[in-house]
Amino acid sequence: MVETLSIAVIGAPGVGKTSIIRQFIYNDFSEVYTPTRTRYVYRPSVILNGHMYDLKILDVPPISSFPANTSQEWMDLRCRGVRNANAYILVYDICCVESFEYVKMIRQQIMEHRYRLCFALLWSFPWFVAVCRLACLREGSNNEVTILVVGSKRDLQRQRFTPRRAVSVLVKKTWKCGYVECSAKYNWHVVLLFKELLGIAVARGPRHNHASIRLQGALQRNRCSIM
Repeated sequence: MVETLSIAVIGAPGVGKTSIIRQFIYNDFSEVYTPTRTRYVYRPSVILNGHMYDLKILDVPPISSFPANTSQEWMDLRCRGVRNANAYILVYDICCVESFEYVKMIRQQIMEHRYRLCFALLWSFPWFVAVCRLACLREGSNNEVTILVVGSKRDLQRQRFTPRRAVSVLVKKTWKCGYVECSAKYNWHVVLLFKELLGIAVARGPRHNHASIRLQGALQRNRCSIM
């Protein structure tokens, strides 16, 4: 049976979320900026170390905040499926400090809402305490969710608002999240960021724990080819 992994891609307006996704799936880039106004779902498949995964990639339009509960999620069409995603790609523009502040806010809200859900389960199902304790021992402080922070528009690095190292240290050491910079325009590190995300998500899954990640694509419509 093919496992499905849901990935929500979130970021401020104009950071290049859609460009990254389309470069990954279609090897395509457009110089014309088209704002994302509605949620769009891409469904590529990849083969990772002999196991096939169907990816459900949610291209999420800019949202004012992460949905705090199921009601908020389903009342706003832009947010549907966001709360239950297996992993998150939070994209910011390395030339725009406001877009990084947006990512900081969304990441904090994701963590707060996930921990709140965990505590609700603890109250409802006492046996869940043992499960959570085992998960915490295995995964550490960031066990509930896989988050990869992506700095886009690396081709404009001379205009960046802060050195790469400063952001990388904050994201990796303090937030305990993955960090990658990429350029959708030149297809630089686009594949790498998805390899990083899938490597973390699958390693945290119950069935697989691979030391190295090798991906190859399924050559079909709306599918991607990864070397």
